[in-house]
Order: sequence, then C-alpha cells, then structure tokens
Amino acid sequence: MVYGLFLVSGLAVGSLYALGGIGLVILRNSTGVLNFAYGAIAAFSAMFAWQVTDWGLPGVISWISAVCIGILLSVAYGRLIAPSLAWREPAVKAIATLGYMLILLGLIGFIWEDALRRIDLPSDKIGLSLLGVRVTLTRIIAFVVSIAVVIGMVQYLRRSNMGLNMRALADNRDHAALLGIPIVRTETIAWGISGALAGFTGLIFGSLVRLEPTVITFMVIPAVAAAICGRLTSLPLTLAGGLFIGVAESMLTLYKPAAPLRTMAPFLIAALVIIWMQRGQKLTFAKEV
Repeated sequence: MVYGLFLVSGLAVGSLYALGGIGLVILRNSTGVLNFAYGAIAAFSAMFAWQVTDWGLPGVISWISAVCIGILLSVAYGRLIAPSLAWREPAVKAIATLGYMLILLGLIGFIWEDALRRIDLPSDKIGLSLLGVRVTLTRIIAFVVSIAVVIGMVQYLRRSNMGLNMRALADNRDHAALLGIPIVRTETIAWGISGALAGFTGLIFGSLVRLEPTVITFMVIPAVAAAICGRLTSLPLTLAGGLFIGVAESMLTLYKPAAPLRTMAPFLIAALVIIWMQRGQKLTFAKEV
C-alpha cells in the first residue's frame, strides 16, 4: 500500500512535469524560444488563483483565473519582448526569459508577503480507491489532462491549418514568412497555449505539492528534463519522461540513503537520455582536414 501511495503521488506530480515539458516543447517548436520563465508564470498564476479563493469567490473561478493569468503573462512576453529577439541566437532567447522570470518573482514578492498558504480545490475532497489507495480527483485530473493534451496537441499540429503553420514556422521562420504564413498570429497562439498550460500546472502544483512561488518557479527544471527526454520535439516522449521523473523522485523518498538524491533525479535522467541519444556518434573537437 505504501508503494501504491508513492506511485500515485509520483504519477500526479510527474503529470505536471510532463505538462510543463509539453508547454516548453510546443513553444520552442513554434517560436524557437526555450522559456525558462515558464515556472514563474505558473507561480504567479497559482498565487492569483489563491487570491481569488481568499476573496471568497467560487473554486471554479480560481481555475479559470489561473489559466487566464498564465495566458496573459505568456502572451505579454511573446508580443512585447520576444519579437525584438526573433533573429537572435537560441541561447540569447533563453537567457532573456530568465530576466522575465526574475521580474515575475519580484512582482510576486511585492504583491504577496511571504507566508504559508495552500490552495484548496473542490476536487481535493472527491476521490476513489485504487489499488487500496485513495486517489483524489485532483490527481486524476492532472494525469488525465496530461494525456489528453498530448493526444489533442498531436492531432492539432498534424491536422489543423494553424498546427501546420506552427510546424512550418518551426522549420524555417524566413521561409514561412515568404509563404504568407501569419507569423504574429501563429506565435501568439503558441505563447497562449504554453501560458494556459503554465497556469493550469501552477494551480494543480500549488494544491498537490506546495503553494510556494520559488518552489513552483523551479518546477521548470524537471519540466526541461522531461522536454529533453522528448528531444525537445516529441510530445508523447515528453509525457513519458515527465511521468518517469515524477515516479523516480517519489520512489527515492522511500529509501533514506537515496532520499537526498531525489532532487538530482531530473538531471540524472536527462543526462542519461542525452547520452543514449548520442550513442554511436563520433565526438570531434576540430574540423577534419
């Protein structure tokens, strides 16, 4: 029963890592930006959702507000800052998002004083027994949504006109512009989808794990690791990577000697995936003459 409890917990948290990785992959493949501010957007969204519930508004409003704030913050960066960096190197684009992360963390500290808080969602009080373990509806929602997002986004990218535009934009921005693809509209939708996933992820993370802005912000690290497991391109592999990282972290807590290593799990798993992906390739340090 103990193993089942930690497995369920790991799958729930892993689902959030997967959602984070999916949001990063979708955005990177459409705009070329690896958004390290993803976690800060999630944290701000979670704090705003808590504020909504603290005002006494219905729980469903907190869900909607978290997603809307995530979209707003993500699209704001995508429209106000990202265009000026569109033709810069990927590393420059990624580093710029770190600045946005610091700005959002500063705003969180300015608006909300440091205190212990928690988000109580209506779905926390509903659950069912699975393998002798009570599983709350919140955990089920996190797991189901992660799978549904992967299936839905794969179909969206393959079959819809906007999905085709995103894929074309990912292949070559200049050629996409020459073909008449609406660059601004396509990128805005990509930033919006990523922001919506960030808002939802932050809300659920604040309920299942801890409502602490710094902790939620650095959730981006295992999310990036999940994206690396998907080679920054594959949504199904990103989902699998996120779930595996979540379960690995959870199971490591069962063994006291290995418990301190649980925070290293995302890095180790990502490193092993990179090594496996590079198998059979020759490493060179200079051009052959």
